[in-house]
Amino acid sequence: MHRERRREVLALALPILGGMASQNLLNLVDVWMVGSLGPAALAATGLANFLNFMAVAFITGFAPAVQAIAARRIGEGRAAEAAAPLNGGLLLSLAIGVPLSAALIAATPAIFAALVADPAVVREGVPYLQWRLVAIAAIGINFSFRGYWSAVKRADYYLRTLVTMHALNIVFSYTLIHGLFGLPRMGTAGAGLGTTLAVVVGTALYVYLGLRHARPHGFLVQRPTPEQFRSLLRIGLPSSVQQLLFSAGFAVLFWIIGHIGTEALAVANVLVTITLTAVLPGIALGIAAATLCAQALGRGHADEAQRWAWDVYAVGIWIFGALALPMLFATRPLLAVFVREPALIELGVLPLRLVGATILLDGLGLVMMQALLGVGAARLVMVVATALQWGLFLPLAWLLGPVLGLGLTAIWIAMGGYRLLQAAIFTWAWQRRDWARIRV
Repeated sequence: MHRERRREVLALALPILGGMASQNLLNLVDVWMVGSLGPAALAATGLANFLNFMAVAFITGFAPAVQAIAARRIGEGRAAEAAAPLNGGLLLSLAIGVPLSAALIAATPAIFAALVADPAVVREGVPYLQWRLVAIAAIGINFSFRGYWSAVKRADYYLRTLVTMHALNIVFSYTLIHGLFGLPRMGTAGAGLGTTLAVVVGTALYVYLGLRHARPHGFLVQRPTPEQFRSLLRIGLPSSVQQLLFSAGFAVLFWIIGHIGTEALAVANVLVTITLTAVLPGIALGIAAATLCAQALGRGHADEAQRWAWDVYAVGIWIFGALALPMLFATRPLLAVFVREPALIELGVLPLRLVGATILLDGLGLVMMQALLGVGAARLVMVVATALQWGLFLPLAWLLGPVLGLGLTAIWIAMGGYRLLQAAIFTWAWQRRDWARIRV
């Protein structure tokens, strides 16, 4: 691969990766801030964060659609229309997010009461989640902007805005949790409000940047046509459904592992945390591939589009290899960062090594999945990902774990197999090039 192509991949992928990494760092800071309020507050916000993740999963699925269409317009030389899908994404975020927020805020007390028996956890969790749910529409808007900035190769705007949001979140949340500067001491509710305020400020920053840099592309000027809306929905809805079912699948997985035992559930939480952190480079590189492939296809160069996905993966191999090394050769020290009991560390050794052994091919699957989304093959991605997760892996996990009693390692072998099969199918689909005929 030419040095110029490598630089182009890294220039696009690194800001996205930086933004995603900052989100993980913020999650750790949030745990630290809320942890001072006691175990009930920590448990409540942990559950609430997962519920909020499921609540916003659907609305964030429109970001790949915005990116795919905007990048295609750039490639076609129709830059003046590139912000039309962004405008559509903003309208859909408001139309879906506002009523969804209202409905879920009203239902939050019942949801917590159904899931948690401890009144203290319910008392801490309900106001925190309600404040977080206020921001659903704003999160949808922010993700639409991420898709647009990625499509026009200005992912640095995404990184800058996200880092600003995270810094403000720390200030807002810490101030409201502890009631500094004469403000009321709100506890966990203050943490939720602080995060929502930071998200809204981020939305305002995105709009400001859009007005400064995206007006020539039609930002808030060009109204999406019915055909453009249909294209946005045709790509966005499958992606949204996939995101929702993917997040719900983790809830089912934890429920399954909970039937094995508390120790297995504790280790599984650590394994999932490490795995989701390790796949961030694959997602960031995949988003870069989506833009590069879509722009090439817009120029009518299907061969170049196909080659871009492989060039992106060639850059990622070194990153995936570096991530695999500690999982394979420093497994116990890595697990010891999260758990102290020697028995729990031993329980997680083989599953974590399996993650390390498969991350190179799992990374290939992530790059190919995002590339397929970038060229408009969202329905294929949804069908494959959902069928493998819900039709194969989760039933197999139930059989191997609670039914046959083979434990956590057997479930992680099944997970590795399902992820490798998914990577193989996405790679096969990419090589078939049926996507070259998709119009967006």
